Amino acid sequence: MKELVILRHAKSNREYMVDDIDRPLSPAGIERIIKISKKMRIFFENTDIIMTSPANRALHTTQLMMRELNYNYDQLIVDRKLYTFYVNDLIDLVLGLDDRWSKVILVGHNPAFTELVNHFSRKKIMHLRTAGLAKITFESNNWKSLFQGQLVLGQKSNINRY
Repeated sequence: MKELVILRHAKSNREYMVDDIDRPLSPAGIERIIKISKKMRIFFENTDIIMTSPANRALHTTQLMMRELNYNYDQLIVDRKLYTFYVNDLIDLVLGLDDRWSKVILVGHNPAFTELVNHFSRKKIMHLRTAGLAKITFESNNWKSLFQGQLVLGQKSNINRY
């Protein structure tokens, strides 16, 4: 069995005149990801690896979540492939994950993350908002043969369904 946890980065602060990849989290985003990490602790349990986009807002979201849950930074992979807004890039990444890992957390960006949830789950959503969380459980024992899995939403108020 494989589990994929999809965590969209927390709310960023667009007031800074920096490149997209350098945009920081807003104070509200920092507060929210700390709250989500504590409240939804069960979503993150027994994780083998955490992969994040190198974008400042995604990496900071990941670090805050890991700190709140006392995760070891040996479990962290910063992967440039997650700094994408195209779902096909993410589908390829997921299908190519190492089969030694049973549970993987991905931290990154929309619209690709909403589309990734819709690609791999039977249920469909309209929008994975900032700090939105989804877990998809698959019957498969290898990543390359994944088909639509069972979706469990983090906080229903965070995710708009079709």
